[in-house]
Amino acid sequence: MSERTNTNQENKKPPLNGRRALPSNNSNEEENEVPEMEAFGFIPRGFNPKDYLRVVDIHMFKEPHETNKQQHHTDKYYNPKLIVRRGQAFQIQIDFNRPYKPETDQFWLEYLIGRYPQQNKGTYIPILVGDVLKPGEWGAKITHKENNSIRLSIMSSATCIVGKFRLYVAVWTPFGILRTQRNSATDTYILFNPWCQQDAVYLDDEKEREEYVLNDVGVVFHGNIDDIKLRSWSYGQFEENILDACLFLMDKAELELSGRGNPIKICRVASAVINSRDDNGVIAGSWDNTYTYGVAPSAWTGSVDILLEYYSSKQPVRYGQCWVFAGVFNTFLRCLGIPARLVTNYSSAHDNNANLQLDFFLDDEGKVDTKVTKDSVWNYHCWNEAWMTRPDLPVGFGGWQVVDATPQETSDGMYRCGPASVQAIKHGHVCFQFDAPFVYAEVNSDIVFSRREKNGAQVIEKIDTNHIGQLIVTKEVGGDGMMNITEEYKFQEGSEEERLALETAVMYGVKKQTPQDTMYQPQRDVDMDFQVQKAVLGSDFKVTITFRNKSGNYYTAATYLSGNIVFYTGVTKNEFKKHSFSAKLEPFSSSAFDVVIKSSEYLSDLLDQASFHFFVTARINETGKILAMQKAMVLEVPTLRIKTQGETVVGKEMSVTVEFTNPLKQTLENVTLRLEGPGMLRTLKKEFRQVPMNSTLIWEVKFIPKRPGLRKLIASLNCDALRHVYGELNVQIQKP
Repeated sequence: MSERTNTNQENKKPPLNGRRALPSNNSNEEENEVPEMEAFGFIPRGFNPKDYLRVVDIHMFKEPHETNKQQHHTDKYYNPKLIVRRGQAFQIQIDFNRPYKPETDQFWLEYLIGRYPQQNKGTYIPILVGDVLKPGEWGAKITHKENNSIRLSIMSSATCIVGKFRLYVAVWTPFGILRTQRNSATDTYILFNPWCQQDAVYLDDEKEREEYVLNDVGVVFHGNIDDIKLRSWSYGQFEENILDACLFLMDKAELELSGRGNPIKICRVASAVINSRDDNGVIAGSWDNTYTYGVAPSAWTGSVDILLEYYSSKQPVRYGQCWVFAGVFNTFLRCLGIPARLVTNYSSAHDNNANLQLDFFLDDEGKVDTKVTKDSVWNYHCWNEAWMTRPDLPVGFGGWQVVDATPQETSDGMYRCGPASVQAIKHGHVCFQFDAPFVYAEVNSDIVFSRREKNGAQVIEKIDTNHIGQLIVTKEVGGDGMMNITEEYKFQEGSEEERLALETAVMYGVKKQTPQDTMYQPQRDVDMDFQVQKAVLGSDFKVTITFRNKSGNYYTAATYLSGNIVFYTGVTKNEFKKHSFSAKLEPFSSSAFDVVIKSSEYLSDLLDQASFHFFVTARINETGKILAMQKAMVLEVPTLRIKTQGETVVGKEMSVTVEFTNPLKQTLENVTLRLEGPGMLRTLKKEFRQVPMNSTLIWEVKFIPKRPGLRKLIASLNCDALRHVYGELNVQIQKP
């Protein structure tokens, strides 16, 4: 097997394989040699190819302002080659050495992809010139003849492979076929076409197509349910080399070329290759607050830097968390032409054993026992929805599909998730592929607080059925506001339909324990709630606990508040506040108790997203009943201010300043600023060694905008003591 070690690509002989005649064709990058003269037999001595029709030049009309890219909505791609969408006609012109005579001359086009082109796999496509173009099928017809030139209209199939094809023109002679030379300038990218009714990704609303396919900036909603925060993300799907980087991801995932016309397959393999687990994919996740030798997840402002770094290094880019995986996935989908949006689920369940309940185990004192509690509630979790038909499922389950590249649990042996039909999740039809039970649990689980008695019996203290999946949102179409899409995923809490959907999901094998398995008598005569005051990072704030005694009895409640610093995934780092007190509860009345949280108690241990998790448990001494409640809270983080000076005109230098004032009672060390503007400014970075408390840093950047239109500047600031600091500004670039 010495030839396997040969580094020369061309000489690699594929290993013999008794199962298939040809090796698998799963790289768009590799090519085969195509002969320029394909003889039919012996060639007579007097044969001169120059006597026959010969191609002198091919014009692809591939400039952004020319008709092909305009009609196919591909004029924004920063790419010199022709880019068209499938199932829609495009034009090329062929110049011959003499006028074309249809009676005697015969030529055809050949589109090839990959190293082993085969007609039955759709990787070798010969196209004869005919009189009519059938919609959505491969074909070509002559629309114009002048001197030695002909103009062709070419139709691609609405189901063809998505990728980069090589084009040859072949001319028939009595002795053999003459072909044009390999010319990369005539390479043609074919993408999905949401404008074409026969395409599996067809979307019928122009405003939605502009948002979900053509918008290169989006909004990520984060924070938590009581304190929603938002920031911009640059998808940058049209930037230079991004299309090639996205096609490379499919090569990396070894997706057969013949499967690359199917958005279901593409989504499934992409959800695996975007995380680095088990396949050395694009982004390495890190949730432990140490980001040595990499970029902190909160520092990224968009997908472009990540995809380009991966495309050149072929090594996972460090580091990402859910919104980074989702942001890059969204770029990939929109770049290929699959309508996509980034979705945030607030209070998202990560249910380790998919039993539709998150088990929080309490110890004797009513504190959560972190050793045995394995499930967690994420303050929020981001995933993507991609729009497509689902011919593999019964009618009615097409439309938005959940796809998730954040590695949480394995699916068929790999870290991937989806596509799962949103409609199927809503109705509890979780039997339909892929991964619907996991997503159903993320938005529908119950939180169960239980305690083991001395005799070993398990006592359920409280079941919270409304906490999980309280709010599911995405960016609105055509604006930066929030669109609530919770109703796409679930029926109204407590409605008959919701009950039915749950019973359906249980019937299809989603495990659900019933409270009858264990002892559960909910506490009826005392209600407890608590509120956390909103606060800015670095300040003190208070937690107010209220009891409502609905009975005619005097009660005392032994109350315990536990304040924990948590990752946004709900996993605890440490307990920074413990506070116990006895509350006297008068009959038929409400009483409130304040607990003050000082900044000195939490600042030294704070993590990335400045998230806290409070548990309050109270035992009514007279009855032995336990009340339990938990809530997450996120501190307000300061923002960056972005300003522009002077005119903002194409071709003229403009100046942008980014300002930031340090609000903490400490000096910030090794501060990194990033600034990018899709279609306007490639990401710039600037390091500041120190920013003393209360002082302001100012960074000025000068550049020359190249394209007119409404653009967005996005900036982030990052250092160990302070993360998730963002700023943004809309800028209207005028035509000169």
